[in-house]
Amino acid sequence: MSAVRIGPYTLHNNLILAPMAGVTDQPFRQLCKRLGAGLVVSEMVTSDMSLWNTRKSRMRMIHEGDPEPRSVQIAGGDAQMLADAARANVELGAQIIDINMGCPAKKVCNKAAGSALLKDEALVTEILHAVVAAVDVPVTLKIRTGWDRDNKNGLTVARIAEQAGITALAVHGRTRADLYTGEAEYDTIAAIKQAVSIPVFANGDIDSPQKARYVLDATGADGLLIGRAAQGRPWIFREIDHFLRTGETLPALELIEVERILLEHLAALHAFYGDVMGVRIARKHVGWYLATLPGAREFRAHFNRLDGTETQCANVREFFAERYKSLTGDGEGVAA
Repeated sequence: MSAVRIGPYTLHNNLILAPMAGVTDQPFRQLCKRLGAGLVVSEMVTSDMSLWNTRKSRMRMIHEGDPEPRSVQIAGGDAQMLADAARANVELGAQIIDINMGCPAKKVCNKAAGSALLKDEALVTEILHAVVAAVDVPVTLKIRTGWDRDNKNGLTVARIAEQAGITALAVHGRTRADLYTGEAEYDTIAAIKQAVSIPVFANGDIDSPQKARYVLDATGADGLLIGRAAQGRPWIFREIDHFLRTGETLPALELIEVERILLEHLAALHAFYGDVMGVRIARKHVGWYLATLPGAREFRAHFNRLDGTETQCANVREFFAERYKSLTGDGEGVAA
């Protein structure tokens, strides 16, 4: 597969960590990049700069130390505000601006942002032209296939995007009304890919190396956006990359390796957010990492009551020590 280019940047592979609010913070982006993602995208940043002084927004806008090229996603429903937010993020170090027209969350859509924008093609056109004109870095766009099953205008929006100077397009294979349910429609992504000449990335339900191969074949997409499947399994990028290159499936990760990655992730979360917030944010990540392991539910209930960095790390080590014992009888790491 030929290398994917976004503006002046050539990605080392065609696998992209999808932006997810509350998940793709800097520690997670750095980890996914190290474990094989070709590009990682920041959490969604509101285009309302009056809200940028909140702690949450400040943490989302730390781009220094991010893997390059640094892609930052912005969201909003006002062309001028989005243009200003794009400019401000570039000043803070963003090298690619990604516009969110794909998020189906109520609190985003109720503000006529995210996938709600798909309802208004004139506004979409105005926003894309304004943001592209405001910055001298590549601007990418994330959309869904339409507003609902009866209003699938992804194809029209894709053409508008190409004409406005958008350099790459990510398509989640569902409508806004579908949220995250049902099967992703890869045929619509395939039609969009045929209709435009800019790179198109497929998104939705890509949760294994085999599924990644299937989606690339079914859509003809230039690359893949992987979101929820990377939660608690950031090494999925390495697995998919290996499979796409060689046709071979990597062996399952050893438990000892899962433990090492998880502890490294916890340390990064604690360092980035500080003790109080770091401990709180670590809870959901630990839940995702351990979800498929025996005893995880009981452990999670106990883990979620723990406070303090050291206590969290010690308890994770204990959990894995128990798993080693029950699997081998002698504590040696075995495949997860």
